[in-house]
Amino acid sequence: MSFTLAIVGRPNVGKSTLFNRLVGKRLALVDDQPGVTRDLREGEARLGDLRFTVIDTAGLEEATDESLQGRMRRLTERAVEMADACLFLVDGRVGILPADEVFADILRRKNAHVILGANKAEGKAADAGVIEAYSLGLGEPVRMSAEHGEGMGELLSALQPIAKEFEARAAETAPETEVDVDADSDEDAPKLPTNEKPLQVAVIGRPNAGKSTLINKLIGEERLLTGPEAGITRDSISLKFDWNGTPTRIFDTAGMRKRAKVQEKLEKLSVSDGLRAVKFAEVVVVLLDAAIPFEQQDLRIADLAEREGRAVVIAVNKWDVEPEKQAKLKGLLEAFNRLLPQLRGAPLITISAKTGRGMDRLHEAVMRAYDVWNRRVKTAHLNGWLAEMVSAHPPPAPGGRRIKLRYMTQAKTRPPGFVVMCSHPDKLPDSYSRYLINGLREDFDMPGTPIRLTMRGQGDKNPYKNRKKSTPSRLRKHLGKGRADE
Repeated sequence: MSFTLAIVGRPNVGKSTLFNRLVGKRLALVDDQPGVTRDLREGEARLGDLRFTVIDTAGLEEATDESLQGRMRRLTERAVEMADACLFLVDGRVGILPADEVFADILRRKNAHVILGANKAEGKAADAGVIEAYSLGLGEPVRMSAEHGEGMGELLSALQPIAKEFEARAAETAPETEVDVDADSDEDAPKLPTNEKPLQVAVIGRPNAGKSTLINKLIGEERLLTGPEAGITRDSISLKFDWNGTPTRIFDTAGMRKRAKVQEKLEKLSVSDGLRAVKFAEVVVVLLDAAIPFEQQDLRIADLAEREGRAVVIAVNKWDVEPEKQAKLKGLLEAFNRLLPQLRGAPLITISAKTGRGMDRLHEAVMRAYDVWNRRVKTAHLNGWLAEMVSAHPPPAPGGRRIKLRYMTQAKTRPPGFVVMCSHPDKLPDSYSRYLINGLREDFDMPGTPIRLTMRGQGDKNPYKNRKKSTPSRLRKHLGKGRADE
């Protein structure tokens, strides 16, 4: 068990840059403008021989009201209280500002282990700022440059005493565990999400659909920043929790607007970060607003999840304020089947992230979609089914020669992928492939999940096919047998 380090400080002192360096990946968004980070982001850090959890926080603001900055500050203070140690970053080039002195006093009261770091301290331009940092009363500052990797050895030396203290305390409180070596293991059991490989769920949708509110309700704590403003979430934040007995890692993503409206560089980074979360996910929950469902952007987002080959669940949020629920639900189902035929049969759940209504049904829908996404059909069943489908509706016969579908097999799962060996696959129309895909959905109970169907030719055994006729030899010409008319 490792200790937890929270990186705190004023906006734009380099917290996210240091976070990315410690985890060894560009997980947190980094930009020149201050206030990019708003939510708490956790990562597994590695520094020398130390392994620990690091938390990237929003920049500490002096606001304490219900404004966005005030809510960000309360979230950061909560991270300080839950962390085992804090790294308080100041800007070595700018020097100590009055806000730094206020925040230093707050950190002393809220956390026993506070390390002072002077970032952006490469070169002589930061000498004055580093010396000024002693006035905060937090001990000797660790001079570093997160962007260039300088000072990481000094930071390691400052963290080692904290790590040893935490390990000693953890060893004293660790309970003795017994291992049952005779326990039977069922190797044939289906692969289910485990603590090592949890179920990966991404929540995507338009801005202000309630994605962060939904995740806060699921994990049971106000972990993500929420509010009436649209576009609060910027980073793609992942959180690990137990969802009704299922180990789950859930991704909160930034709201996705139309591409034409996305002009700022920061929003482009946020959207690309959300798209990356979709690629890593196994199940994608497309969150709609009950007041304005199935807008053009909602359809694009749902189609994106299907094209990426992810299991899809449609969740309609803010259902608690809907006056005509039955009529609205009937209209939703009709619009879903008409506008998203590629996801026909996918679960459509009505929920309220604010009140918690429908959370159990959402979990059941996610697990059902995950099960279908992992489904495998035996080859013998597939070929018997293929013969019945061909008998009921034979493939076309271009040029008078009917295309033959010889046999079929499942090549992969996640999502289910099938291969049909046939003659002239290039002449088989897309409509016939859709006919087979719809039949697979219905007959093998695979609603909603993306299905990949590939038509493949077996090749012709005739070695002389498509071979040019040879020209007559000189001897045949000499004997007068080179042409048929001679």
